[in-house]
Amino acid sequence: MKKSQLSKRDIKEILLNFPQAQISKKDRAELIDNSIVILNDKPLFFLKDSKYIPTLRQVMDNDLGLKKISVDSGAIPFVIKGADIMRPGITRIDDGIEIDDFVIIVDNTHGKPLAIGQALYDSENLKKSTSGKVIRNLHYVGDSIWTM
Repeated sequence: MKKSQLSKRDIKEILLNFPQAQISKKDRAELIDNSIVILNDKPLFFLKDSKYIPTLRQVMDNDLGLKKISVDSGAIPFVIKGADIMRPGITRIDDGIEIDDFVIIVDNTHGKPLAIGQALYDSENLKKSTSGKVIRNLHYVGDSIWTM
């Protein structure tokens, strides 16, 4: 496991994209294996295609303004095993989602975050579609980032 100190420029980039993220100069920010940002020993962001994406722990601690997709109880076991989100399992879609936006996948009953995904369609087309894969699952409860 390779650790390195996160640069001030990288911290500024995170804060530019997620101003609600609570990072101060006193925090110890490290980059693990060039892919996971650890802040005070908690994984709060990860890198995907050179973009910083909040982890589920970060989303649970802070409202970062990400749009949400709700899934029914039948989809939950698949989502938490890393499956991409299929249109039939979705019960609610926030407005304003664009293609490639990062979204929070939540359970329909309690609204608890299950995964962070990347939209393959915008909100309008998500609502129109009736089948197929619509969200790519990037990080989910129980994966290596979650258990870190």
